[in-house]
Amino acid sequence: MRKVMLGTVALMLSTPVLADTAVVTAARMFDPASGRTLADPVVIITDGRVVSLVTQGGARPAIPGGARRIDLGDATILPGLIDMHVHVASDATIRGDRALQYTDAFWTVVGVSNVKKMLEAGFTTVRNVGSGDYADVALQQGIDGGYVVGPRIVPSGYALGSTAGHCDGLEGLPPSFASLPNPSVADSPEEFRKLVRVQKRYGAQVIKICATGGVMSRTDSPGAQQMTLAEMTAVVDEAHRLGLKVAAHAHGTEGINDALRAGVDTIEHASLADATSFKLAKDKGAWFSMDIYDDDYILAEGAKNGMYAESLEKERQIGLKQRQTFRAAHAAGVKMIFGTDNGGVFPAGQNALQFAKQVEWGMTPTEAIRTATTNAAQALGREADVGSLAPGHYGDIVAVAGDPSADVRLLEHPVAVIKGGELVFKAAH
Repeated sequence: MRKVMLGTVALMLSTPVLADTAVVTAARMFDPASGRTLADPVVIITDGRVVSLVTQGGARPAIPGGARRIDLGDATILPGLIDMHVHVASDATIRGDRALQYTDAFWTVVGVSNVKKMLEAGFTTVRNVGSGDYADVALQQGIDGGYVVGPRIVPSGYALGSTAGHCDGLEGLPPSFASLPNPSVADSPEEFRKLVRVQKRYGAQVIKICATGGVMSRTDSPGAQQMTLAEMTAVVDEAHRLGLKVAAHAHGTEGINDALRAGVDTIEHASLADATSFKLAKDKGAWFSMDIYDDDYILAEGAKNGMYAESLEKERQIGLKQRQTFRAAHAAGVKMIFGTDNGGVFPAGQNALQFAKQVEWGMTPTEAIRTATTNAAQALGREADVGSLAPGHYGDIVAVAGDPSADVRLLEHPVAVIKGGELVFKAAH
């Protein structure tokens, strides 16, 4: 028996393991890091990661036998896009009290549709910042397990905040609901520490907090600070100790500045940031994630979708100010990432509409593309995995018909999307 077992082991060791390899070719490649467009790229992807990238003038690589060929013709390829602020388990067309008509599990089902749309739009990685019932964790597990088609998800679980704050899901409900457990709310530094640990336990890979009021919450003021500096510091300390980054929803100036003093990694929205905010962000190495497309959709479609009148009025007051802050923050040299609020505020899969707004409000097309590739990867702490097509990175690719560094709106209509070497979308001709 021992000889038979040894012989079997020897056979296994001597038999080569067949790797799955795809070879992707196209007319051009745009490299966001350098801002250069290179001709005739050949990308070899094995078991989901890039093993070779050669462009015009480089020695042609040896193509492994049995490799799948994905020829994208006259297209321009670039790394798969990253949206740093989405809500996969939400529907922008169901707002206000209309959302109370659905079961808790309904939103995870919505998420199955949403993540497919985001992936087919070229967003191969998304950071989800707030989902009830850990729906984003469920979707991430389903995608990674092959049950659901979607991007790589960095989930947060619940968005954490104070009683009666923007992240308190009991707003608008009768007092009798206050006796129910509320897994997103805390009211002291130690309570927030525990909530961070709970999110980690159930699969969160980033922590989201609500430092100020918001637009979608009906009764608060977007500019009002809702968490104390001590509470935010406790969250950051605990999250960083556990290896998690912290994203802070923050519209108001003082809430933004205290969140930065506490050491958060990204400021979401940043609508009323000032010169002090810009200096703090630069000193601390924090990033601004500013959803400056939303105003167009909210004011055009919000009322029809059932959005509260109070929320619409708050958007009218803050939307233009946020765009003006975006321009000022960019001019001041604040580090910027691409975050849209897609899914929660406008329909899933329309993420790329924000690129044109970023250009309109001060960025070059190349800078705008970097926010969703190079910059986003760095802010995630995953620059070795995403945001580039250099060897070692995931084989995530979006292809467009033309030069995105000249016309960033081409990213609104990808002709093909590849995730981990698998062609997941190709536009009909």
